[in-house]
Amino acid sequence: MRKAVTERGYTAPVLLDESGDVAGRVYGVWGPPTVYLIDREGRLVGRAAGPRAWESPAARALIESLLASG
Repeated sequence: MRKAVTERGYTAPVLLDESGDVAGRVYGVWGPPTVYLIDREGRLVGRAAGPRAWESPAARALIESLLASG
């Protein structure tokens, strides 16, 4: 996990749920690739299954609006 994070240059925190307790029971993981948007209080505010164009203007606007609401 650490190697992949370093190689890919991730800057956001990356958490590993080894037991699956949080991802499966709390957030309802459906399978990779799945993206979960968690607010500053730890609440699930969005979920997307499957690949997404995170570099698109729409995705950037979504992320920026979530960050601004913090």
